[in-house]
Amino acid sequence: MHHGHRRHRGPGGRLHFRRPFPNRQELLERLESYQRDLEQELADIEDLIRHLRDAPAAGSAPEPTAQA
Repeated sequence: MHHGHRRHRGPGGRLHFRRPFPNRQELLERLESYQRDLEQELADIEDLIRHLRDAPAAGSAPEPTAQA
C-alpha cells in the first residue's frame, strides 16, 4: 500500500488554511491535492479489503497438505 504525504490536512482529515485565506487559484490547487489524497486513501482501503477477503481467516485450521 502507498501512503503519501498528507499536506494541507490537520486533525480529523480537514483542510486548514493559514491566514489570509488562499486566493482562488491556491484554493483550487489545495482542493485538487486534497482530492488526490482522498482518492489514494480510498485505493489503500480497497487494497486492504481485497487482501483481507483473499487471505485465509486467522485462527482457522491450516489447509491440509499432501504427504509424499
